[in-house]
Amino acid sequence: MRKQFILAVALGGIMVTGCTKDSLEDSTDYTSENLLLEQQSDELLTIKEINNYIDRTFYKNDAFDWADAPANVLWSATVHGHNILTIGYGEQGDSYRIPGDRRLENDKEEILNIVANTSNTSRNDLNVSEDEILNLVDVEVTDLATIRALRASPNVRYLEPNGYSFYELKPLSGATQQRSSSGCGMGGQTVQGADYRTVSPNAKFSWTYDYHNIEQAWSKSTGAGVTVGVIDTGISDSQPLLSSKFDDAVSINSRTVQKYGTFIDSPWWWSNNYDGPNDKCGHGTSMISTIAAPRNDENRAVGVAYNCNIVSYRGTEDVLLNDYHERKGVSNALKALGNRSDVKIISMSIGYPWSIGNVKDAVKYANNKGKLIFAAGGTSFDLTNWYPVIFPASMSEAVAVTGITDAPGYNQCDSCHDGNEIEFTVVMQRDTNNSRTGVTLGFYNGQDDYVGGSSVATATTAGIAALVWAKYPNWSKEQVLNRMRESAALYPNKDSNYGYGNIDANQAVQ
Repeated sequence: MRKQFILAVALGGIMVTGCTKDSLEDSTDYTSENLLLEQQSDELLTIKEINNYIDRTFYKNDAFDWADAPANVLWSATVHGHNILTIGYGEQGDSYRIPGDRRLENDKEEILNIVANTSNTSRNDLNVSEDEILNLVDVEVTDLATIRALRASPNVRYLEPNGYSFYELKPLSGATQQRSSSGCGMGGQTVQGADYRTVSPNAKFSWTYDYHNIEQAWSKSTGAGVTVGVIDTGISDSQPLLSSKFDDAVSINSRTVQKYGTFIDSPWWWSNNYDGPNDKCGHGTSMISTIAAPRNDENRAVGVAYNCNIVSYRGTEDVLLNDYHERKGVSNALKALGNRSDVKIISMSIGYPWSIGNVKDAVKYANNKGKLIFAAGGTSFDLTNWYPVIFPASMSEAVAVTGITDAPGYNQCDSCHDGNEIEFTVVMQRDTNNSRTGVTLGFYNGQDDYVGGSSVATATTAGIAALVWAKYPNWSKEQVLNRMRESAALYPNKDSNYGYGNIDANQAVQ
């Protein structure tokens, strides 16, 4: 594996190194005056210096955007990230190609000419990768002059060093550094009897489902005829209930599961050697199980929409989109799912602390194609819960979901993020024991597992959406989303941290 870092920020269903805003102590003075000096500097910064700048930005703004970074910070990150610069071109809002629009083609050519001219090379000799749908290019950039010239162009939407993957938040002062699991785990667990009950023909029904009246909803809808796209780490090829036995027992014989891979496991950005559709992490298997595991007779976990179809894309190695190929893999998966007329819902229990341009463009593309996109609000140690809702859940085109405990009222799970972007909550953790979360299929045949965080909350919500859309197949995504909102506990009010609250699936399919 090529990972060279520990990203210590919360995402999807992982728990990572803790920190607080007060612990981000750094002697560097990033005042407005010093930022101006940095903008004019020709100095190539070290990885440590780049990360210090990012830390201070998080400390001051609870957010980070490469658009606000001084030119030499952006250039330095580009150089340290294999010289890869992703350039979004066109006017603001031009995320994807409009057929026959010569303006966008001219904008792209002007951008590439700027890169060539400031790099003292010919246009034909540029090392460049052009996207066929989105208005962006990946190009090799080595000169600070190129960054400055591109920033002066009105035809540049964003510049991002997509190969830079060395960032980590600082740990809590005095705390022991801990390594991130990145959401991965294939070991399985023995689930306690109090955390499930058995439903016919002999399937485990997670205790978390009762808080959303899932079983009652099944008398009206089981998700049949709806296809859910899942962008994650893929599906285990060792779990037959998500492959050869996908139609097991009560689940219908005509439903399908399809597996694709857009992730490339390589240190070289120009590689096109796809790593296949099979899960090598465990996270994707858990999410797909939560959405669609069959109502089986093998005493294994059943999914929320056990009769829906699944299209799985292994777009990332783990839940952290901190590598060039993971970002591109997720972007490509979004475009592919956006182009499928049968896919209505996209579930993404993955993300990153700040916006990623090529993924953002692809989310907008899929949303424009009518897809209802659910994304995880973020998961981390409670010491980092000051951090806001992560990307892409932070986008208006995505429906952000987070997890809560089973305590009365709304009690944030000990590792979940909340914020005003959150639309829905899902009960996924015992208030008295944070290790007892949702019950799901394990990575291997005959195996059970627990899964928690905003990841499983997102997958559960995507499953409920499949139940609603199966009941009302002619509805638009706006109608489905509005019905889910109307069936949530806090509707018509929207809480600043928990949105509309817990969805009542039975009410949603009335």
